[in-house]
Amino acid sequence: MYDGDVVVIGGGYAGVRLARRLDDTARVTLVDRKEVFFHRIASLRAGVRPEWTHTPFIPYDRLLRHGRVATGKAVRIDTTERQVVLATGERLPYDVVVIATGADYPEPARFTGTTTEEAAKSFAEHQRNIATAEHVLVVGGGPGGVELSAEIRLARPDARVTLAHSGPALLDSTGSARPGRKALAWLESHDVEVRLDSFMSPGNDFGTYRDARGTVVDADLSFWATGTTPNTLWLRLAGHGDWLNGAGRVKVDRTLRVEGRLDVFAVGDVNDVSELKITPAALAQADIAAHNIRSYLQGSGKHRKEPRFYRPIQRTPLIVPFGPAHGLTVLPVPGGESAVLGSRTTTLAKAKSLMTPYMRRQLGYT
Repeated sequence: MYDGDVVVIGGGYAGVRLARRLDDTARVTLVDRKEVFFHRIASLRAGVRPEWTHTPFIPYDRLLRHGRVATGKAVRIDTTERQVVLATGERLPYDVVVIATGADYPEPARFTGTTTEEAAKSFAEHQRNIATAEHVLVVGGGPGGVELSAEIRLARPDARVTLAHSGPALLDSTGSARPGRKALAWLESHDVEVRLDSFMSPGNDFGTYRDARGTVVDADLSFWATGTTPNTLWLRLAGHGDWLNGAGRVKVDRTLRVEGRLDVFAVGDVNDVSELKITPAALAQADIAAHNIRSYLQGSGKHRKEPRFYRPIQRTPLIVPFGPAHGLTVLPVPGGESAVLGSRTTTLAKAKSLMTPYMRRQLGYT
């Protein structure tokens, strides 16, 4: 006995978690343009090391026991007919629809195309380019930029690697100076040139880059780890621009509903919840949304569960690998400065496997 139809648009971390949570209580359809789950956490290493090329791809075939996964692109939410319209013309009826389309990341942390073969080909091209580059420039000193710089350095100890960051310190989003200092020390000890207070833009000539002071940097390969863009353009084009804030994120209330809509939720990187957009936050949002969707579908009655409010995660552990055996973990401490743990903890928690076994279990694989 199922309580209703739930269509989840987007098969990323929040989408698969939510779909799996509701599989036993609703008729779930997960819609994603990709044919497999993309484990983005492993993508930076996959873009550097050939033996990791296929690691980020996990099939959806074991995710749902009762529901189904529809490969396709959602182009519109018809709120009048309560249907999700796919690019193929197929219409999926819903009692609840969930927007979990995530955000677009810069290369190489991106799934190119729609098939495993297309994405693997893109990773292989990055690997070849990195293997032959004399100078690689990484722009952005957040967790992604630091991690990518370390991966490139360990894969290419003979190449010149430069990390340029517009801010005065690396990892400045942590709110503590210690993680940035430790990251800087590791990178410089491995001959990575770190340029702080260096806002980069493409130069006038191909293969050149210029900072705000006018200094020109020559590099034959560059990666820009400077943030993400929410995947919401399709909503604006479909006439739902009023659902979005100025940054293009979906506006939600404390129950993770789209403002003014009882039957539309948004979870993960795509919404405007004020917190770090990292995997633990996406999973936590999915769990709260699953509870609230069950509460809505079950309707009235003495056993009806009350909706729960989502509390943004302001202080959460942040794990930044420096390759498979090094890195740092920022652990929040209530009432004090965050603790910074070293390589042993980081290796066990993430650096060695990049949480691949955990995500495989989430999708039904052992």
